[in-house]
Amino acid sequence: MTYQPLAERDAARRTRPPFVGHAERETHALSALACALLADQARLRPLSGPALDSALRPHMRRHPMPNGGFFSRAAVIDALRSLASSLPGDATRDALALAHHLRAKPTRSRSGVAPVTVLTKPFPCPGECVFCPNDVRMPKSYLSDEPGAQRAEDNGFHPYLQTYARLAALRALGHQVDKVELLILGGTWSFYPEAYQVWFVTRCFEALSDFGMGIDGREALQDERFELGTLPRAPGTALAPGTYNRMVRAHELTRTRDLSQARWSALESAHAVNTHARVRCVGLVIETRPDHVNPTEAIRLRRLGCTKVQLGLQSLRDDVLALNKRGHTHAQACAALACLRTFGFKVLVHWMPNLLGATAEQDKGDARALFDDHCLRPDELKVYPCALIETAELMRFYENGAWAPYHEATLCNILVTVMRHAPRYTRLSRIVRDIPSGDIVVGNRHGNLRENAEKIARDTGFLADNTAWDTALPEGSSRRRLLQDLRAREVTERYDGSSPHIFRKTFYRCDTSVEVFIEAVDAQDRVAGFARLRLPGDAPATATAASAAGLRDAALLRELHVYGTALALGSRDEGSPQHRGLGRKLAAAAALTSARQGYRALAVIAAVGTRSYYEKLGFSNDPLYPSLPLSNTANALAAAATCSGGREGGVEIGAAVAEEAEGRAVAAAGFEVEGM
Repeated sequence: MTYQPLAERDAARRTRPPFVGHAERETHALSALACALLADQARLRPLSGPALDSALRPHMRRHPMPNGGFFSRAAVIDALRSLASSLPGDATRDALALAHHLRAKPTRSRSGVAPVTVLTKPFPCPGECVFCPNDVRMPKSYLSDEPGAQRAEDNGFHPYLQTYARLAALRALGHQVDKVELLILGGTWSFYPEAYQVWFVTRCFEALSDFGMGIDGREALQDERFELGTLPRAPGTALAPGTYNRMVRAHELTRTRDLSQARWSALESAHAVNTHARVRCVGLVIETRPDHVNPTEAIRLRRLGCTKVQLGLQSLRDDVLALNKRGHTHAQACAALACLRTFGFKVLVHWMPNLLGATAEQDKGDARALFDDHCLRPDELKVYPCALIETAELMRFYENGAWAPYHEATLCNILVTVMRHAPRYTRLSRIVRDIPSGDIVVGNRHGNLRENAEKIARDTGFLADNTAWDTALPEGSSRRRLLQDLRAREVTERYDGSSPHIFRKTFYRCDTSVEVFIEAVDAQDRVAGFARLRLPGDAPATATAASAAGLRDAALLRELHVYGTALALGSRDEGSPQHRGLGRKLAAAAALTSARQGYRALAVIAAVGTRSYYEKLGFSNDPLYPSLPLSNTANALAAAATCSGGREGGVEIGAAVAEEAEGRAVAAAGFEVEGM
């Protein structure tokens, strides 16, 4: 059976309705079940976990599927959402609230998108890091018994099969998958051949669009699976340096498919379809090394549709990097960050305390430097304390006493330092990597290390650094800020749509530019949405290439994100800030700031699935960097009024973004600017 690319399929087939409706009898039974649950919602909604399952079971038995069996939770949630559209007032809210409550694993999509993670196949790695696992059945640094790795192996590391299976799993749990953040993990993405990259991303996009149309193309792609075959399970001892690459390369030669048919044109067609699909990619994330980042690579990543890069810095010290055979310097890391920000990417930095040659005091200093050094200041941060895996070369250093894990109290102290210094604009995405405890020889085995560190923070009662921002909070709100990073302040399940938003700006220097963090917060300082705006300064070496990409004299909107439970396209929910025009207001604030600083245009790094959204706001349809002309402040004000209505909660946008602080910050000599 030959697989036919999505873009070449019959137009009628491509536009058929997604998720074919139930037969009449099934529809009737499902509606009866939804009505019974809604009548019992006062008892069901406080319950969770096994108690909720027990309470649901009698209803499921009384209203089975006509041909036997029980309806899935996803089908029940869909029925409740459909029922809500025909109910009056409070009943509509009750039905939507119950549908929201019935989701399994609600944290999966509470940040506004459905995350879908796929892994690339095992492939040689350009690094020789002593701390890295050497599981030859996995891409470098991953372990075969990690959940995501197991899903990848089950699907032969095929991008379409992995993407489709994960979408089906999320939907079965009751999550909306209309807006997907696609995370491509698996070692150094930039080291894979370009043909493989193009093929891999094309297949991912085809899976997203196919799933939205109810098309399942998995059977036709089974011959494209990457089978591990004779590759052995991870041995019980450390591999000699270079062994991983030799073994994987030998297997690769026997298993690599002919990718000569991988075409950029096929990827562009898949992008075009996904722009208006029911399941859209609103963010594409890859991970790579600092020594593989340059302007040419940045443009290639944009052509693939990438919007965020996970960058493995691991250490800020050249001596530690050298001891761990990392293969790059701190200067290269700073240059990579500058390049990625110049081209608009969001940057998620990986940092590893407790590496070979590091001390606890040095790591605490680096925890502060991550945010104090204007060459760093990541948008997001993952902290991965070094843990010993027996296949890693680090095992030899442990055995001869050259390396030992930190005591848990010492490690928590370092994490508290990170939390205390993390500013408003940084999201602490993860504090510990979820490595199966059975794989760890020595080192942290606690998956709740973040909670332990937060408890220490509460018990010690410290105030977060840079507390001057607290003076701008509304009267009566808490002045104590134990944590101010984004993850600690996002609205998640706590959103109250009746409260007006307060728009705030934080200015900070990065490399040669000013970054402006614009956030919409409530009276408790919880973040409903935010924008990251880059105001380029004196041109760095990468500016020439950036100009060629259409970014000359343009401010750059690097991110626009609205939090809250992910909703279906076009829908609204009282428990989520999504789809209420908040994104348009944040874009308007960015346009106003850019115009006031004299930029000719506001460009945006748009994901494939958000292109149509920005077109509605007046941006061009450029596939790399759509732009909004800002010939003068008056035009910017007109654009703001068009896309935002000009007011939020009775406060004009222009007045709500702290213009006094803006003028003071941008006028500061040498861009030495900090937050409000």
